Order: sequence, then C-alpha cells, then structure tokens
Amino acid sequence: MISLRPGQDYRSKSPQRLQDDIVRYYDECYWDYRTSWLNGENLAIHYGYWDERTRNHSDSLLNLNRVLAETARIRSGERVLDAGCGIGGSSIWLARHHQARVTGITLSQPQVIQARNNAERHGVDARVDFQQADFCAAPFADASFDVIWGIESICHALDKRAFVREAYRLLRGGGRLVCSDGYAKRRLFTEAEWRLVRTCLDGWEIPNLATPEEFSADLATSGFQDIRFAEVTANILPSARRLRRIALFTYPMQQIMVWLRLRTPAQSGNFYTALNQYRIFSEGLACYGVFCAVK
Repeated sequence: MISLRPGQDYRSKSPQRLQDDIVRYYDECYWDYRTSWLNGENLAIHYGYWDERTRNHSDSLLNLNRVLAETARIRSGERVLDAGCGIGGSSIWLARHHQARVTGITLSQPQVIQARNNAERHGVDARVDFQQADFCAAPFADASFDVIWGIESICHALDKRAFVREAYRLLRGGGRLVCSDGYAKRRLFTEAEWRLVRTCLDGWEIPNLATPEEFSADLATSGFQDIRFAEVTANILPSARRLRRIALFTYPMQQIMVWLRLRTPAQSGNFYTALNQYRIFSEGLACYGVFCAVK
C-alpha cells in the first residue's frame, strides 16, 4: 500500500519548482479550457455544480459561484479575497451579482492581465482588483477582508495549514472562509490506485490532497468556529463525466499533436488528467466538497 500524507509533494517533479509549475500549467493550458470548457460569461476554470436549477454546462459553472456565495452569506459591499482567482470569473460574478468589493490574487501575471481585461469588459473594474500574489503569504494587512473565497485553488498549496493560518489572519472578526475543492477519501492506496491518483496530481500540478477531516482539524486549530462541510461529489460528477468525454473524443488529436510536437508536457498532463479524473471520484478515492468556517 502507498500512503498520501499532508505537506509533501507527491508529483513526479521537484517540489522546489511547484509555484513555477502551477503558473506554467495555467498559462500553457488556457486554450484547452477556452476551447472546451469556459466561455466569456462564466470565465470558469473549475467543475460545475448540477442541481434542479441547472440547464446546461455553462449554467453549472455559474451555479458553483451561487452555492458558495449562499453558503458564505455574502452581502453587498463586503470585501472578498478570491484566493486563486484565475482569469477573474468568480470575482467578476461576485461584483456583478452581490455588489461585493473583490480582490483576486493569482501566481500568474498573464492571468492578472486577462482578469483585469475581463473585469473591464463586464463593467465591474471599479469594484474588483487583481494582483499577482501567493495566498499563503498575501501582501495585505491583518483583518482586511470579510470573506476569503477559494474554488479549486487551495489544493495547489503544499501546506494547507499555511493557507488556513493566512486566511484567519486576513479575516475580520465574524469573517467567513468558504472554499470548494477535491479531498482525499483515504490515505492508503494500492499501486493501481496510486498510479491513477498520481496521474491527476501530476497533470494538474497538485502536490497533495487533504482529507475533509484533516482540513476541518486545521481550521479548528487555527481558531475558526462554526466549521461546516458538505460533500457534493454527486453534484459535480456530471461535470467530471463531461470532461472525460471531451478527452475521449479528442484522444486521436492529442496523439497526433504530440507526435508533431505541438503539445507541451503541461498540456499533455492536463489531457491525461481530464481522461482519468472521473475515476478518482467514481471509485471513491476522492470526494468533492464545500467548506465554510467563521473567524
């Protein structure tokens, strides 16, 4: 059996390159997302949330924003830090639909530029700001925000406890942390299961996964209260199946482009993770859930 432990980098690459690899992944794989996943309205680089309100794929991506916003009870005028903002999708949505004042941070400077352009195009550039920064060591004063928001970004942190401690520092009293992500269901895996897990860690530049129990304990240790977790794997499985179907459909093209040396290692890694990620959830190796906690 192979064990997946907190705070270690289980990717095949050197842990000293983690942040560089994350930036390279998102910068090089943007057009994969742009052509097969997001559109100019949702700007989403994450799974969708399917329920009785969901009509199509784009709706599901926006729906995940709604679920987190309702979970955190975000109010007009509140200061929100979008930790790992990507190209600005959630930040822009919060500014448009909740009149929040949002600061989005990402490790990628090209994403900062894209996010700023997207905010201007959507007419919310006066209420959102984007910066290049690390959410485990953010350049903001204590108690600067009412809400810390993270969608499928905290998984990239080598030490999830460092993020939790930083989130607690940045929140005002009564502030909320809300995040949705994938979590390990267990710590021990067979060799076959581990090959599947590591394919996804490698392809999406994720050093490790926390379990829900560990992340909840980290929140409590850091001082958070009213800690709530909702497993919503069933709600994102349609999204995971869609991603797998896209990979199966484009498999011949992927092989030809690799042969022609038109795909980078990051892009090929993204492809093979898209092909395999559904099994991580369907075979019970990982779950998807939403955390909310109060300072």
